[in-house]
Amino acid sequence: MVLSGRERYIFIGVVIALAALVLDRLVLSPFLIGLSAMETQRASLSSQLIRDNALVESRGKLQSQWSEMVKAGMKSDPAGAEIQVLQSIRDWARESGISLSLLKPDRLAGKSRLPEISFQASGTGNMNAVSQLLWRVQTAKIPIKLTELQIGARKEGVDDLSFQMRVSTVYAPPRPSPASAPSSRPETSGGS
Repeated sequence: MVLSGRERYIFIGVVIALAALVLDRLVLSPFLIGLSAMETQRASLSSQLIRDNALVESRGKLQSQWSEMVKAGMKSDPAGAEIQVLQSIRDWARESGISLSLLKPDRLAGKSRLPEISFQASGTGNMNAVSQLLWRVQTAKIPIKLTELQIGARKEGVDDLSFQMRVSTVYAPPRPSPASAPSSRPETSGGS
């Protein structure tokens, strides 16, 4: 079969078009899709690296805060933690000019490495006194966190407020030593 010049050019054009289509489907499109996926992954990994670096940088500051809290009085027993927070809140209220009407602890059930004890407090005072108390709670050297706060005016137009707040603290119970833990191996009775 002999092809004329025109048929030969058409045949070459079709072959080139098919080759381009095959190259596009088998090489170029997968390459571009892979390149796009790699760019997305690079951006994700870059943002992850930024977050991780920020975490490493903040670790030093948080470690110093943790050491300060432990040194200032992270207690290992719940009674010690309760006494510490109750005494601190009473002292802060007295220093701020707050009249406390309620201060009671609520031990929360739960098995965790740092068990939590919650405290409910309510009282009255002026705006400055309440803000001083809140500032002392927020900047305390002991492990304490404000979890709820409700403030209301006792009388309209007078700087006389009532507040209710809930704070919590944690304590670090001693971990049982591996030697004192009971053996998980069943005992065998000796006797024949």
